[in-house]
Amino acid sequence: MAAAPGALPALVGQASEEQGEIIKVKVKEEDPIWDQESCQQKDLSHTRELSRQRFRQFCYQETPGPREALSQLRELCRQWLSPEIHTKEQILELLVLEQLLTILPEELQAWVREHHPESGEEVVTVLEDLERELDEPRQQKMSKEGGLQVP
Repeated sequence: MAAAPGALPALVGQASEEQGEIIKVKVKEEDPIWDQESCQQKDLSHTRELSRQRFRQFCYQETPGPREALSQLRELCRQWLSPEIHTKEQILELLVLEQLLTILPEELQAWVREHHPESGEEVVTVLEDLERELDEPRQQKMSKEGGLQVP
């Protein structure tokens, strides 16, 4: 017997009432290991962002001389890019991501940063989604003026 998808809950309820049975549903608790991994990822992203900001906001005046400034910049860069953890490709992606965010207009830059992209591709996806959202009202307005209906 094939039932329509919406009819299934009604059939189950009807069958259980007829048979006088109680249906038990077991709810699986969230996996604490997954939660820990998720928190660790957020912490890692947050730490990397703080390291990036310290590197970018470093001032020459904070050091007694050029040699110390260079040494401090190298250390801040190492903390941000973590060459002992990341591959060359990952480091390049971080640098390209940083530059891509830097060349965006300020309004877009802030909006994209709120989405915490981890790669240049993620930035592009976020911007393309925004572009689509902004184009939809225009297309709807044009179709209404032209007498066409938008599905």
